[in-house]
Amino acid sequence: MKKNISKIRVHDAIVGLLYLISVGLTFYTSNLVFLWVAVAVGGLQIISPITKFCPVYFILNKLMPDSEPIQNGR
Repeated sequence: MKKNISKIRVHDAIVGLLYLISVGLTFYTSNLVFLWVAVAVGGLQIISPITKFCPVYFILNKLMPDSEPIQNGR
């Protein structure tokens, strides 16, 4: 269970970092195209409970095989 908590925390950190990078690049460059990264991440988070697939968890499940898989599409 402890390893799943760390996997969830790493997932949240990666997703949060993607949001911050997207907003930061938008402010830094004044190019609104970078907001599409935030929209894509948000869209994946919204659809993830329905499809049971998350790209970040897919990678983390491969990198942390000794923990229980989370949202592996099943």
